[in-house]
Amino acid sequence: QVQLVESGGGLVQAGGSLRLSCAASGRTFSSYAMGWFRQAPGKEREFVAAISESGARTGYAESVQGRFTISRDNAKNTVYLQMNSLKPEDTAVYYCAAIMATGWSTKNRIPSWYDYWGQGTQVTVSS
Repeated sequence: QVQLVESGGGLVQAGGSLRLSCAASGRTFSSYAMGWFRQAPGKEREFVAAISESGARTGYAESVQGRFTISRDNAKNTVYLQMNSLKPEDTAVYYCAAIMATGWSTKNRIPSWYDYWGQGTQVTVSS
């Protein structure tokens, strides 16, 4: 079992930055690949970024490539999402998710691939 708690969301002006954190419980965090997803009102949950259990591999949605950076600190059981050059269309509830590592593939971009989810943190970008 893994429990995930996101933090760091808030209100920011367009062009600004935020860093989201996701703290995980348990002693096997380094065995889990992690992902960030987001969901805007009336829209489906969409992939944002993912990172392998060691941090050696990362993947990004095209819409955030070059603006967002995913990272992790396995000693702190935490995964981060640094978001720069924010746009109003980035407004959403952001969720982190975990899956026991089974290899890196395009499945890491699919919400249903993940077993554990946090409660989400709201990010609002004003124009």
